[in-house]
Amino acid sequence: MTALTFLVAVLFAMVIALTVAVFALARQVGVLFERIAPMGALVNDSGPQIGAASPRFTLPSLTATGPVTIGPREGRATLVFFLSPTCPVCKKLLPILKSARSGEAGWLDIVLASDGDEAKLARFIGTADLAAFPFVNSTELGLAYRVSRLPFAVLIAPDGTIRSKGLINSREQLDSLFNAHEMGVDSIQSWLDRPAITA
Repeated sequence: MTALTFLVAVLFAMVIALTVAVFALARQVGVLFERIAPMGALVNDSGPQIGAASPRFTLPSLTATGPVTIGPREGRATLVFFLSPTCPVCKKLLPILKSARSGEAGWLDIVLASDGDEAKLARFIGTADLAAFPFVNSTELGLAYRVSRLPFAVLIAPDGTIRSKGLINSREQLDSLFNAHEMGVDSIQSWLDRPAITA
């Protein structure tokens, strides 16, 4: 009986120790998340710079949305999202773009852009259910923004200036373009790298 009581006491002490350890680890995970900075869109230095006027285009859409204007638009910002039917990351981001299209509808228009065979792009639009988006097929548009890797996005302010841009691989990186626009900074990285203000 004494041995059984001893074992129960040891097990009880172990359960208490494990509970304390779990709470301590949970606290450390919280501290770690506070210290890790968000990863914004990967900004490149090629093409028009942030703050510069966007190249202007009026392009036909492969969907039934009419001509698409890239540049100044009264009261509306434009996100030009470059993608390809053969890009797996692009396909992964399509549900996120659909969500952003409805969630940011009050101020933002999303234009999908690619270059390639129109028949393949038409099949892609059909299979991925992208008919609600303006979708342009233009090599010149990609060259104007110096798009070298996909998926790539450019956020254009209503006055036609480039507000933010970068390589997008996740929802967080897409949201970082919107956050940079709202904060009035070039990118989340530039905001995090700013000199600390000393009192």
